[in-house]
This record gives sequence, structure tokens and C-alpha cells, in this order.
Amino acid sequence: MGTGKRGLIATAVAVVCALTVLAAPGTAFANPTPSPTPSAGPTPAAAKDLEAVRQKLDKLYRAAGRATDEYNAAEEKADKQSAEVVELAKKIVKGQEKLRKLKDRAGAAAAAQYRGGGLPPEAHLVLSDDPQGFLDGAGRVREGHRATKGLLGELTRTQEDLEQYAKDASAQWKKLEAGRKAKAAAQKKIEKQIAQAEKLESELQQDEQERLAELEKEAANKAQTAWLDSGILQEIDGKASEQGKKAVKYATAQIGKPYQWGAEGPKTYDCSGLTSQAWLSAGRGIPRTSQEQWKQLRHIDVQDMRPGDLIIYFGDASHVAMYIGDGAIVHAPRPGRTVTIAGAGSMPILGVVRPDADAAAD
Repeated sequence: MGTGKRGLIATAVAVVCALTVLAAPGTAFANPTPSPTPSAGPTPAAAKDLEAVRQKLDKLYRAAGRATDEYNAAEEKADKQSAEVVELAKKIVKGQEKLRKLKDRAGAAAAAQYRGGGLPPEAHLVLSDDPQGFLDGAGRVREGHRATKGLLGELTRTQEDLEQYAKDASAQWKKLEAGRKAKAAAQKKIEKQIAQAEKLESELQQDEQERLAELEKEAANKAQTAWLDSGILQEIDGKASEQGKKAVKYATAQIGKPYQWGAEGPKTYDCSGLTSQAWLSAGRGIPRTSQEQWKQLRHIDVQDMRPGDLIIYFGDASHVAMYIGDGAIVHAPRPGRTVTIAGAGSMPILGVVRPDADAAAD
């Protein structure tokens, strides 16, 4: 290529570059006061940050859920232990009254023996003006001795019972105190996790909070869609039992009421407070916590569940909801939320339990 031709090409390139610079937005010559281009949505980095926030919030609230189960279990144990202490106290009072009466009877028997002079039976026979009457009386005396011996035996047993009641009461008081400490520790855990979550949310701008809510819905919808895409709903066609219908009616009537950890209604609920009260309203008492509901109630295959059954979520059984049919649940989600309807597959399912295991479906 000749020198003249190379010069022309270099000149042409320089002109194109100059025109490109002049035409570019933000160049002083082209636009002295440029306006920023409006953003169509959050940047990928911002969306990624909010997703991390969503996951952290989920982790915090799940930890609060586990601690709530610990609190509820400690409270249930404390109630049971308090009732046992009361029963033992009643037994101690009755035992003390019985012991008092037995001591009075023993004292009367000892006084009667003293009035007899403590003489041996042979001396009484010799001194008696009516030997036959004495012999008849001697039989009654022997019966009296046997009765006295039995009285002393009952007195001893009553004293032993009282000592045992006292020991049992002391042991129950120690358990009760340990339960109170466990309950207080669980409460601290709950309050700590919720405070951290609330602080994290409070640091978000209004638009970020709205976007976070969208991300939560998207995550739930994605999980529910995957669950439905498995075809599971085509296999679930169970009909509710009579008790199940009553439980569903109660639970759905609570929609819109706030979540409150440790609450069993009627104004606020936690997840297992809602399910346990719903079944209690249907005439069936069940364990208070989601973990005990999972442990104690009959397990049912997911495809065999029917309205009224309880779905237990997460590997640690820290959440529970009630199946109401058509792939939906009613549940008390977490602090800051209200009782609501959601997709049954919107969270990882651990399994399904049936409170009225022996009841036939309608």
C-alpha cells in the first residue's frame, strides 16, 4: 500500500472517530446538560443483594420458628409439671389430715391400754370376779391388739407416703424451674432473631422492601409450580372427614389475624398454635408444637392427604400448615405476616400427619 493511500485511510479513520465522539451522549459538545437515562429496574448487582437479604431473612425467621417450638414445648411441660405439683400438694394435705386422725386413734388406744394397768392377761383373770366375762373380753382385747397393730402399720405407711410425696414434689419443682429457664432461653433466642430480621428490613428503602416482597412471592411461586409440575395434585383426591371439615372451617376463619410467637388465639397465632386450636375446635386435642405433631401423629403419604391433614415443613419440622384442598394450605407464616392461604408446595415438605387417623372421610 502506497504512502498516499495510507494517509487517506488514516484521515478517514480520524474523521469517523471524531464524528463518533461528537455524537456520543454526555459529550460536552453534543449535550452540555445531559439527563440520566431512566433505569428499567434494579441492576443485577442490586437484585443479587436483595436475594441475599431474602435468604438471610428466611434463615433468621426459621431460627425464630425453631426457638418458638422450644418455647412452646417448655411452656407445655411447665403447665404439666405445675398441674402435677398441685396434685402432689393435694395429696400431701390429705395425707397430713389422715396422719393426724391416725395419731389420734393411736393415742386413744394407748390411753385405753394404760387404764388397764398394763397387767398381763393372767393377772386380770385371777383378779376378775367374772372369769367367763373376762375370757370373752380377752378375745375382744386380742382383736383390739390386732387392730392397734394394723393402725400402727397404716400410720407408718401414711408417713412413708407423705415422705415420698414430698420428694416427688421437690423433684417436680426442680423440673419446673429447669423448664422456666429453658422457656426464658428460648424467648431470648426468638427476640434476638426477630430483632435482627426487623433491623435488616428497616435498613431497606421503600422500593427495596417492595422488591424484596416480590422476591419472596417469586420464590414461593417457583417452588409451588415445581411441586404442581410433578403431577402430584392429580393423585391427591382425598375427602375431608367430618372433624377435618370443622378444623378447616376454624383455621380459614382466622385468615388475616397476625402471627405472634407463642400465641394460640383467638386474636393472634403462631403456626402450631393455629393448627392445634383448629383441631381442638373440632373435638380433637393434638400436641402443641409442630415437632411433636410430627412425632406423635400418624404419618400419611402426600398423595393420600385430605383437607384437615397437617403438612410439616423443613427438615427440622419447624413449621406446620393445614391442607385445605386443591393444592393449598392455610398457615400462620412468620412475624410480620398474617394467617393466609398459600401453595402447599411453596416450602420444602417434610411430610404429612393426620390428627383424626381413624375417622372415615365423608
